[in-house]
Amino acid sequence: MAFNHYAKLKRIVENLQQGWFIRRIDKPTVAKNFRGEKVTFTHYYRLYDCHGREIKYGKFQQIERLAKSLSIPVEELPVVE
Repeated sequence: MAFNHYAKLKRIVENLQQGWFIRRIDKPTVAKNFRGEKVTFTHYYRLYDCHGREIKYGKFQQIERLAKSLSIPVEELPVVE
């Protein structure tokens, strides 16, 4: 069974009782896909708790995949600038 980071993020978000939000970080990042290939992104996202603290394992690149995992539209995700 392959590791699914977005399923882990879903579990983390579901366990946050006081809230959370997402910030877009405009710095390049590299991630490996399931085939072991490196994919470069121009930006990434990070999850924060309601107090503004980074959530462990909360870095991700594809906001659409997080929205799909949470079963909500991308527009409803709490992204702050």
